[in-house]
Amino acid sequence: MWQGPNHPGITGNMSLRLVIEGDTVVDCETHVGYLHRGFEKLMERRLWMQNFPLVCRIAVPEPDFNEYCYAAALEELAGIQIPDKAVWLRTLSLEMIRLASFLMWIGGQAGAFGHGTIGQWTVTMRDYVLDLFEELTGGRIYHMFIIPGGVRGDVPPGFLKHVLETMDIIQKNLDDVELVMFHNVVYKMRAQGLGYIPPDWIDHYGITGPNARAAGVTRDLRKDLGYLAYPRLDFQPITGTVSDAYERSRLRLAEMYQSIDLIRQIVANMPSDGPFREKLPNPLYWKIPAGETYVAAECTRGEYGFYVVSDGSDKPRRVAVRGPSYTHAVSVMERLVRGVNIADVAGLMVSLHTYPPEVER
Repeated sequence: MWQGPNHPGITGNMSLRLVIEGDTVVDCETHVGYLHRGFEKLMERRLWMQNFPLVCRIAVPEPDFNEYCYAAALEELAGIQIPDKAVWLRTLSLEMIRLASFLMWIGGQAGAFGHGTIGQWTVTMRDYVLDLFEELTGGRIYHMFIIPGGVRGDVPPGFLKHVLETMDIIQKNLDDVELVMFHNVVYKMRAQGLGYIPPDWIDHYGITGPNARAAGVTRDLRKDLGYLAYPRLDFQPITGTVSDAYERSRLRLAEMYQSIDLIRQIVANMPSDGPFREKLPNPLYWKIPAGETYVAAECTRGEYGFYVVSDGSDKPRRVAVRGPSYTHAVSVMERLVRGVNIADVAGLMVSLHTYPPEVER
């Protein structure tokens, strides 16, 4: 039987071809390609700066990671240093979109197990974060805020105070989510033991992010690579012990609280003045020196990276995107789903937190 491409238990436009015996899945084949638009090839035909409207659409719920990785790759190739205020504003942007993405995910995770109330709460909370992005960047979904040399604009008056007020509201509501969702007997019964990822799968499949940390792997690129302002923030990677659907959910909830704390630290350390962008050459004539680089960041799903090659011209020679969703949604999902009850396939799929548009790059 087919599950997808238009199915409430599929996190986007992809399909699972399931072979079942009774109500148990015995085999699975993942079908992708419904959203393929050839982003990587399209970027080779456009000027360096013209690619920002493309990169932010590769992972729609959190476009800022695409903007950062692509901009940082260009800066590394061109030898550009960004101002300190831009460092803090970029870090704020990444943590805000990280929180928004997690809020959308947890509503889907609860809904996959029949708990629709949580989704209503978290969609509202995510909307509060999108309001902040609209105030900061002018856009709710696509921001194009992070550009080579820094960011597109400074913080508007009163914005940082608004950020802190919003974090207080979201934290209070997350307390309710934890009480109603994670103390629910039905949710525990269905999620615990579902989709267990053995520790030896982590390196074999290249599993990253919360799916790996839930298995006890202390791997977080924010700490390991120390990019942007993260070395100046006080936090430690959150890990679990058993990477099943329940543990992955608990870990992501804990990372939401961690993002709220990091946002408060960023606001407290935000420079009050100073430039937010370096002056760049005319983008219509900008030629990046020949070379290649790989820039990675820790997004909500794991390691997200851009491999960029320049031949010295005004267009990229090659742009390759490394997203965690292909590994998790295709390679891992096909093995995890075997032996699972058909009613739990949706909950397992959502627990891996994947974005099909990112697979179709």
